[in-house]
Amino acid sequence: MVLTTPLLERLAGEGHVHVVATPANAALLAHHPSVASVIVFDKRGADRGLGGLRRVARRLRAVGAARALLAQGSTRTAALAWMAGIPERIGFETSGGRLFTTRRVPYDRTLHQAARLWQLANAPGDRTIPAGLRPSLHPGRAEHDAVDALLAAHGVAAGEQLIALAPGSVWATKRWPSYADLAAALVQRHTRTDARVVVLGAAGDAALAQAIREAAVTARPGAPPPIDATGALSLLGSAALLARCAVLVTNDSAPLHLASAMNTPTVAIFGPTVPSLGFGPLADRQAVLGRESLACRPCHAHGPMACPLGHWQCMRDITPGQVDAAVQAMLPG
Repeated sequence: MVLTTPLLERLAGEGHVHVVATPANAALLAHHPSVASVIVFDKRGADRGLGGLRRVARRLRAVGAARALLAQGSTRTAALAWMAGIPERIGFETSGGRLFTTRRVPYDRTLHQAARLWQLANAPGDRTIPAGLRPSLHPGRAEHDAVDALLAAHGVAAGEQLIALAPGSVWATKRWPSYADLAAALVQRHTRTDARVVVLGAAGDAALAQAIREAAVTARPGAPPPIDATGALSLLGSAALLARCAVLVTNDSAPLHLASAMNTPTVAIFGPTVPSLGFGPLADRQAVLGRESLACRPCHAHGPMACPLGHWQCMRDITPGQVDAAVQAMLPG
């Protein structure tokens, strides 16, 4: 959804934009000036099954759309556009729902996903994309207030730099294993109260945050410990927090794209996947770390739950020193 926002901004220049989204993704578009409305499609809950599909199709039909751009590409969403009676339905030629489309766009695997999505709105045969394509999110007052409360509760001083770490991922092999060692190095380097580490992620990442906290406290007893923000903020709230951070260190996961939307300097760690798959950082200042010489990379489009070869060198060989150096290069001054 985050990487769809450049396309939404483009379409907003042509008319009202209505977005069909899952409940989790719908919240990301709150306050977005390019979106006229969000139609929530709870495909695994209240709208599951044929009955739910028909209900959402009726809501979609009511907006009177003349064109549907099928960014997600599944058979279910393509069928939804067809059931809603939308006359022009544009999707990728590789999509599962291509039988429901009226025009199919080549899926260029050499492009970033944001650029591929942009091309859904191009005229037939037009493969152009603009330079400097970057997503956007618009946290509101509630999200900023939640960040204010979080930082105040942890005694963050005005002007204090925040270094964000996002150690989690749904895919196990994407989780770089040395975030705790990196946090220890960071707190030892910043001997004054000039920088704090903050850990971002879902509630399920709490154990990773705890390991980071323990390593930092051991490395520098008495110093302000890292701030555990896992599970404390919505996705849009996490974007608001990232807007205040000097740098983010992240795996190939959702926080990377949130940082791109907020233009937060990003150090991205890629293991089983590679940026050329189309999901690298788009922030103006960025660094990508990975074992370029490994012939087995990439081993999976998303990152498997276990290394197929058993060695997991793509992540184990990236050292805390390498990541720390990339972080320092991003920090102002």
